Amino acid sequence: MKLRSSVRAAAFFSVSLLSACADESYSSKQPASTPSAQYRNGTGPLMQDGHVPDFATRNFVPFNRQDVVAIAMREWRLFGMPVNDDDPKDRPEPETSAIKPERAPGLWQRVGEYWWIGQDPYETEVSWTGRHNADGQLFNFEHDGRFAWSAAFISYVMRVAGANQRFPYSPNHATYINAAASGMSSGLKARNPADYIPKRGDLICVGRGSSRSVTYAQLPTARGFPAHCGIVVATDQNGPPFGHQLSVIGGNIDDAVALTHIPTDSHGAISAPDGQSYDSRYPWCAVLEVLYDANTEPDAGR
Repeated sequence: MKLRSSVRAAAFFSVSLLSACADESYSSKQPASTPSAQYRNGTGPLMQDGHVPDFATRNFVPFNRQDVVAIAMREWRLFGMPVNDDDPKDRPEPETSAIKPERAPGLWQRVGEYWWIGQDPYETEVSWTGRHNADGQLFNFEHDGRFAWSAAFISYVMRVAGANQRFPYSPNHATYINAAASGMSSGLKARNPADYIPKRGDLICVGRGSSRSVTYAQLPTARGFPAHCGIVVATDQNGPPFGHQLSVIGGNIDDAVALTHIPTDSHGAISAPDGQSYDSRYPWCAVLEVLYDANTEPDAGR
């Protein structure tokens, strides 16, 4: 999802320069040097994927919301901690590639890691970076919408946090929105924004472009649709710019990993009981509850 930011590009370049369950049993424990470690997450057979770190495939810790939030925030800090609270319709497209964080030294490679780790090995996108196609050729920055990596970012965070095959990794958000809505994902459950309060580590999703009108009642859709999802990293907040609000981190927002504040009611819901979003910028279509192995989230940390 290409969204323009109010944060100055200089902040990004300064950064670029500086910068399942605990009782789960396994048939064998392979040496760390083994490229493709075997794992079992309790929902399927042994799998192999040399793209995925061993600590994630073998779940050195249970898949938990604290790690998902921490990984998302780590990536946000890497990109300079941009905050995007303006209306995306008001953001002008950059006129040069020089102000695109995804193409900056150190950051285009990071986007490549989102693709490499977040996607299944057979996907063409695994070889993309923030500025290269699958053949390693630079693509014109004006065409970067064809290489949108927001879903790759979500997939990366979930993969590194140890979701294993419980998450439907995809270059398209609609893949896991529809999987959650149809009951085809063992790790996600689609929730109606009108009656579910998002928690840290959940995903909130919206259709974009011609699909902004997609509603929860229409899910799952017969076909994919353009969408965007972000990871809830803070709840029960009260302050500017909206008063009651969530903090959500997403990828490929103004070509970076960015944080957005989302207005809620006093209970933390992002939509009214009639389904009307409290956010005039984003007509939310679903909250995806992530079904973690363990809830190690302390109440005070919300």
